[in-house]
Amino acid sequence: MNYNKQFNAAGEPKAVLPPEDPATGRSPGDQDDGTVYIYTEELELAVNVALATGRPLLLRGPSGAGKSSLAKNVAYILGWRYYHTVISSRTQAQDLLWRFDNVLRLSEALDAGKNVAPDAAYIQPGVLWWAFDPASAKRRGSDNPTVPALPDPTLLSPDAARAVVLIDEIDKADPDVPNNLLVPLGSFMFHVPELRVTVKTVTRPLIVITTNDERELPNAFIRRCVVTTLPRPTAKKLFEIAVRHFGPDRYSLYEPIAAILEQVAVAKERRNQHAPSTAEYLDAIAACMELGIVPGTSVEWEAVVSALFNKPRTGDDPTK
Repeated sequence: MNYNKQFNAAGEPKAVLPPEDPATGRSPGDQDDGTVYIYTEELELAVNVALATGRPLLLRGPSGAGKSSLAKNVAYILGWRYYHTVISSRTQAQDLLWRFDNVLRLSEALDAGKNVAPDAAYIQPGVLWWAFDPASAKRRGSDNPTVPALPDPTLLSPDAARAVVLIDEIDKADPDVPNNLLVPLGSFMFHVPELRVTVKTVTRPLIVITTNDERELPNAFIRRCVVTTLPRPTAKKLFEIAVRHFGPDRYSLYEPIAAILEQVAVAKERRNQHAPSTAEYLDAIAACMELGIVPGTSVEWEAVVSALFNKPRTGDDPTK
């Protein structure tokens, strides 16, 4: 048998950005176009295994290792729709499926001069509903013409049949959340009791889930995922990333900035503190380019290092 890739990291990107927002003149993809990502063979294989098995891809690793940006790049290359949600301590599993606005419904019910709309009008589909069946999500699970349709919130390829979903930082959620997602993520379907409707996937999406391992995930959840760990980028990989973002190193910035970041990262990790991320490395390069600052011992360079690499982070011990 030959290795038949469903995802080729070196393939020609097929993504299509949605139309520009007339109010801002910007595409939803402007915030993070997802065009740059450097894969290892192991990471590319993990994506292919997740696609082949239909299992969620669970990405572990330190902050700044590139976990969150992978999902959008996969969607960009494949030309699939892309949705994302960031998990917080208040997130419930149902939020990823749908939400029912009881407060709005009650307010309208108490308004004597206003008719209460059908239940579907108070439904807000979550990212998994959009990924499973966007046509149903647009209609909020209803065929009632009085229920306003919703725009598809995808950031890429609005007409694509399949989707990539990023569920970011699942370790921030209550431990029950991963377990409550086992059925919809395993069966690609769920029931909306308010509408007496079952949502089923039309075409199976790729679910990418990230964790910073700040909280242990349930074993039952991990067993149902394809798991891979992303290490903190080395100085060599940072250089490669910089070339992909900015082109050739015309000002001899990439290596010295990567070397400084590596020194700071090693020192912080010894003190059990958070190392600076790839994004901050790219910010340092951009700042030096724009301001004409040369890495070294100048006051300006020290200010860049302090502002981008040595800033305090949540969870750091200030006494160390």
